[in-house]
Amino acid sequence: MEEIANDLLQHRLDLCQGSLYRVRYSIHEFAPLYTPGMKRAVRSRRKVYGQLLEHARRQPHRECCGILAGQDGLITQAFPAKNFAADPVRNYEIASKEMVRLMGELRERRLEFLGIYHSHPNWRDTNEPSPKDIALACYSEAIYFIVTPRPYATTPIRAFSIRDGRAMELEIHVLP
Repeated sequence: MEEIANDLLQHRLDLCQGSLYRVRYSIHEFAPLYTPGMKRAVRSRRKVYGQLLEHARRQPHRECCGILAGQDGLITQAFPAKNFAADPVRNYEIASKEMVRLMGELRERRLEFLGIYHSHPNWRDTNEPSPKDIALACYSEAIYFIVTPRPYATTPIRAFSIRDGRAMELEIHVLP
């Protein structure tokens, strides 16, 4: 198991170092004070929350993906992306060309890149980062949203900060 984790981590490093696009935006801190006893929080507009659920439920047996953008740390828009993974039932991948196109759209709209979202198909038990999700998380300042298409899920969308091979769940404040 440790060998698999090391291989995934090396693959992540290869992907990040070979990436055609590097994030140039500074991500705002989402909570001014953080202590281990309290969760950090991310703020999102209600319409974005709805868009993510709708995207995931369109094809509940496949992983969907996209990027999250906004201003001043508030997620105001979701930009769906095509899943270019060889096996979209088990993985997601946003192609470099697609990322460049989406980042260009963000610049045109004067939005900041704030995160990445993807879904876990309805046959998966939880919407938390898999070991592969953690290994492939290249943008340490990004917020990673994981959506489940299950209609009766207690927490259909969860947010995580993924850094140095570790994931920390973030509280999502949904605003009007």
